Amino acid sequence: LAQKPRPLHVPSRPRSERFTLSRLFRMQVSPRYTSSIDPGFVPASLWTKEFLKLCQHTRGSSALAIGLSRPDGTASVFRTMLLPAGSTNDADNLLHVERTVKFLLWARSGNLVLLSGEQAPALVKELQAMYAPGGVRSFDADFARKLFELPLTFRAVAEQDLPAESTSHLPLGRNLGGCRIGFDLGGSDRKCAAVIDGQVVFSEEVKWDPYFQPDPAYHLGGIRHSLQIAAAHLPRVDAIVGSAAGVYINNKVRVASLFRGVTDPALFAAKVEGMFLDLAKEWKVPFEVLNDGDVTALAASMSLNRNAVLGIAMGTSVAAGFVDPKGNLTNWLSELAFVPVDYRVQGPADEWSGDLGCGVQYFSQQGVGRLLPLAGIHLPGAMRLPEQLEELQKLMLGGDARALKVYDAIGIAFGYAIAHFASFYDIQCLLIMGRVTSGKGGDVIIERARSVLADEFPELRIDLVVPSEKDKRHGQAVAAASLPSL
Repeated sequence: LAQKPRPLHVPSRPRSERFTLSRLFRMQVSPRYTSSIDPGFVPASLWTKEFLKLCQHTRGSSALAIGLSRPDGTASVFRTMLLPAGSTNDADNLLHVERTVKFLLWARSGNLVLLSGEQAPALVKELQAMYAPGGVRSFDADFARKLFELPLTFRAVAEQDLPAESTSHLPLGRNLGGCRIGFDLGGSDRKCAAVIDGQVVFSEEVKWDPYFQPDPAYHLGGIRHSLQIAAAHLPRVDAIVGSAAGVYINNKVRVASLFRGVTDPALFAAKVEGMFLDLAKEWKVPFEVLNDGDVTALAASMSLNRNAVLGIAMGTSVAAGFVDPKGNLTNWLSELAFVPVDYRVQGPADEWSGDLGCGVQYFSQQGVGRLLPLAGIHLPGAMRLPEQLEELQKLMLGGDARALKVYDAIGIAFGYAIAHFASFYDIQCLLIMGRVTSGKGGDVIIERARSVLADEFPELRIDLVVPSEKDKRHGQAVAAASLPSL
């Protein structure tokens, strides 16, 4: 981080390497909190704070607006600053813009990215190369294409050509009458709940391993089993709603990590895309499926009776959702597993997207698996991530100092990440759920995150709320049950 800046343009190297060199930036960041087992962490929040401070004190700095637009006409605009163009500043500017665009694509999403500002044309060229087939961000571009069935496009525009900000609102739920089933499909277990007039009469979780199953019959059989065991505790079934990681539009599966093992496009189209529509026909009741993050946020809003809530579930991956200040669920993507939170040059790589320093490597079972050996906890290589987490929880319960270091590292990174999230979301309250936060280790995560926020970002007023142990594990399934009106 303290190395001297290098010119952005290195003609003898390909663009992908040029971007790597561009990360030799000159912003010096000194976190007050540092993990003993992950000391290289460079918080995106602190780096951005220092970058914008330098912009404010540098003559010739300019404004940049980033607009994201969707085919349905909804759009958002994010505004930031850039240092004056030139070899001294190009690396920092490109890093700031690329990481910000990446965050916006996974938080808000869109198929058209519009940049407005005096440096927009040059930046658009760089971004187009990164997100082109074979580029360093081709995974992200391909995700957007699958989501909107249109290519991801970058354009430089004038200020007046930026889109008007608008979002569509999803049904908020809170319908508790009747006999309902809520289910939550995770990467290591699936949960279901039977609810009668708002009272939970049964909840259960069953372990499964859907991520790399190539046959959709495995997924369908597991979902049917969960619905059947919940239905057995109800006199009748009036409505069914579920949550799962991924993007679901009109109950169709667009992109979902749950089905990432189904790699045959024809099989996916035939057996996965309409799976929940087929289940709805079987049950003949109102049937909905939503992103698990949206249901996490709904659970938070319902339990706290508050708005401007960001809900985050640390499980197999990172599920997140947002209830805006007016009390609405938006159509934002909020896939915070893929947003950058660490700007170190050699940060940990996400095993799916290949990008460095993204949320999944810090706030999920994958993050736990990464930190265990750094803390000196060496488990059998064949042990799956859920079992690794269970071993960590046992060690923590027994007072093992190594386990404490793992949770300490997660909490420190989380505190800095929350501050970064607050630059993109209007947050007053944050609810933390998920298997990673269960037990004594969860208390350490929250305590450390609160300390980071209080000491580094005192201007933020964000309440960190932890649900009961049962709600941590089953709150999403219960909240989901409230969504359809009868």
